[in-house]
Amino acid sequence: MTTTDLAVAVLAGIVQGIVEWLPVSSQGNLALVLTAVGVAPEQALQLALFLQVGTTLSAVTYYREEIRVAVTALPGWRPETAYDDTNALISYLIVASGMTGLVGIPLYIFAVDLAGQLTGGVFIAVIGVLLILTGILQLKSESVAMGGRDHPTLTDSLLVGAVQGVAILPGVSRSGVTTSTLLFRSYDPPAAFRLSFLLSIPASLGAAGLTMAGAGGLPGISPSAAATALIVSTVVGYLTIDALMRVVDRIPFWAVCFGLGGLAVVGGGVVSIVV
Repeated sequence: MTTTDLAVAVLAGIVQGIVEWLPVSSQGNLALVLTAVGVAPEQALQLALFLQVGTTLSAVTYYREEIRVAVTALPGWRPETAYDDTNALISYLIVASGMTGLVGIPLYIFAVDLAGQLTGGVFIAVIGVLLILTGILQLKSESVAMGGRDHPTLTDSLLVGAVQGVAILPGVSRSGVTTSTLLFRSYDPPAAFRLSFLLSIPASLGAAGLTMAGAGGLPGISPSAAATALIVSTVVGYLTIDALMRVVDRIPFWAVCFGLGGLAVVGGGVVSIVV
């Protein structure tokens, strides 16, 4: 592993570890950073998906007790009691993950193919547009009255799973669109973020597996660079998730989406002109 590879791996791990918990696209922003340091757009998209494994490990550690309860309830799961107080969480994770696969896999194939055809500047601008659209959704969801719900239903599972599948597109915030959907469904913000982050665990593992299968292994990086990036993203993610959850009601994330998206659109246009 060269010094440049090490620097890129550490930078990617830090960015992923911080922005994964924000309702701004970790995948989109990480792809922007990687593209800015010279990584090809198609490889940047694959790396951004792969590195979600690191923050998945952070989420597993942070929510280990809730995961333990869900797994413990699995042997007693029955269709007729799928969404009672005991089984609601595990049913939500199973059904929503299935919907994510149905929606996300075709979009992933489309996104990777499209990214391979776009120049760096156009790729950045596309991410910027998607970030702005995510910001609009976030802004709209903040005006919805909260109803205090915390137990997911079958409808919640199908809706959240579907929008999480759409979030495989770079620039569409996975946590942003899933939490916004849950807010529209009258969940309080803490419950919406908890359900969103728990659902990210199977989705991120699936996305990493899909990426490795499509790339025929690690997506264009050495094993040592991949290991470095994963370790950094795991440690940074664990250190930041609790702090970021504490300020979840204090930061207007829609404004962050607008700002980053606008800069990406302008920056992408400049890059296209220069190139």
